[in-house]
Amino acid sequence: MFQGVYTALATPMAADGKIDYPALDALLKSQLQAGVDGLVLLGTTAETPTLSAQEKNDLLRFCMERVAGKTKIIIGTGANSTTAALENTRAAAAFHPDGVLVVTPYYNKPNLSGLTEHFRQIATVGLPVVLYHIPGRTGLKLSAGQLDTLLKEVPQIAGIKEADYDLARIAQTAVSHADKKDILCGNDDLFPAYLALGARGIISAAANILAPAFVQMYKHFFQGAPQKAFDIFAHVYPLVKACYAETNPTCIKYMLGKFGYGTQAVRLPLGEITPEHKREIDNLLKNTDPAFLIKGNL
Repeated sequence: MFQGVYTALATPMAADGKIDYPALDALLKSQLQAGVDGLVLLGTTAETPTLSAQEKNDLLRFCMERVAGKTKIIIGTGANSTTAALENTRAAAAFHPDGVLVVTPYYNKPNLSGLTEHFRQIATVGLPVVLYHIPGRTGLKLSAGQLDTLLKEVPQIAGIKEADYDLARIAQTAVSHADKKDILCGNDDLFPAYLALGARGIISAAANILAPAFVQMYKHFFQGAPQKAFDIFAHVYPLVKACYAETNPTCIKYMLGKFGYGTQAVRLPLGEITPEHKREIDNLLKNTDPAFLIKGNL
C-alpha cells in the first residue's frame, strides 16, 4: 500500500512567518516533477505544532486541490492526547487521504495497554494507519515484542515509519513483519541499510531538496542495481547529513529559501541556523550534482 519515496513536505513561509502559498504551490509541482510516490502533509517537517487549526485546514485544502489523484497522500494526525489525535484523524478523513501518520505519543510515554488502546481508537476512523516510531523525539522506544503485540491487536496499522537507529531491532522487525506491513525508512542517512533490511520505501525530509536522488536510489535498488543506488547515496550523503546539522527542518528551510521556495523562516521555538552551517550547506550545494536536486523556483 505504501511503497516508494514519500516527501515529508516542509511549509514554505514568507519573511513575516505566514505560509507562502505561491511557494508551496511551486514546491508541490517540483515534487511531482521529481516523480515521488507520495507526500506526507502535516508531519514534523511541516512545523505542524506551530500551525493553527485554521492554517492546517487551509494547507490541506490547498495541497489536496493540487495533488489529489496525482500522488499518494498521508496526513500526520498524531498527538500525545488520544482525544486530540482522534480529532485530527477525523478532520483529516474529510480530505480522503490514502492514510494517516500517527506518532507514538511523546513525553507521556504510555505503557503497552494504553498505547494499544490509543491506536485502536484512532483506527476506528477507518483510514489506514502508518505507525511512526521515532524514539529520539518521543522518548518511547518499542521493543520488538511490544511492536508485535501492537500490530497484532490493531490490524488497521498498515505500515511503520521506522526512525530508530538500532539496526538489530529493525532487522528483527523486518523479519517478523516486512511480508505483512509496509516498513518505511524514517532515517534519510540509513536509506540503503533499510532497503537491504526489507523496507519498501522512505518518508524523507531531505527529499524536499533531494527528491530526484531518492527517487533514483529507490528505482535502482528495486531494478536490481543496488551498487548504482549506493553510488548516488554516497554522492549526496554529505548534503543529507547537513540537512540535520541543526534541528529539522531549519536547515531544509534554509535550502528551500536558496532555491526560491519561500524564505528560510521557521517559527519559534525553532530559529535561524548558524552562519557556519549556512556556509557548509552553500558549499555542499555547489558540489552536488544538479541532477539530484529539485529544480529551483527562481
